[in-house]
Amino acid sequence: MPRFIDIHPDNPQQRSVDQAAAVIQDGGLIAYPTDSGYALGAQLGNKDALDRIRTIRQLDDKHHFTLVCKDFAQLGQFVHVDNAIFRAVKAATPGPYTFILPATREVPRRLLHEKKKTVGVRIPDSRIVTALLTALGEPMLSTTLILPGGTEPMTTAWEIADALDGQVDAVIESGADVIAEPTTVVDFSDGYAEVVRVGAGDPAPFE
Repeated sequence: MPRFIDIHPDNPQQRSVDQAAAVIQDGGLIAYPTDSGYALGAQLGNKDALDRIRTIRQLDDKHHFTLVCKDFAQLGQFVHVDNAIFRAVKAATPGPYTFILPATREVPRRLLHEKKKTVGVRIPDSRIVTALLTALGEPMLSTTLILPGGTEPMTTAWEIADALDGQVDAVIESGADVIAEPTTVVDFSDGYAEVVRVGAGDPAPFE
């Protein structure tokens, strides 16, 4: 059974946050709550965790992984954002959106779209995630926790622990309700906004 780590959603306890960060820094894979369901998270350069995520979700090599960032300053280190796109993305963050943008050289090659050299990035509206990213000091490799055959993210810690026993190392339990809706995905690969998935975020600003 994976380890449960209880973290308060409004006032994350530093000791618990540090425990979750240590799991990631030791090469582990965690399930954590966001503003759009649970997600799987691992250290940015962790190839083993990347392979584990692919196995859990049965993903092919074309899947866009996401870098979950603490703030806009951190996001800007990993993707190229021109002025027009900057304003649109800035207005929608933090929030339940994933943006696909051209990657900088800071992004590991295995995370890039093979042809477009893009990567997904997002800044969740979650105090737990912000605290965890602060403790890590870098973005987290992440993907929404939707099991094969499913259409919505998982939302309950005990169900995740049961379904992924032996596949994840820790599950963060916040005690708060988690919505069962993935992020809205906006693709800026070609220099303009294309909504490729409508989810928890309002797509109207990008249509």
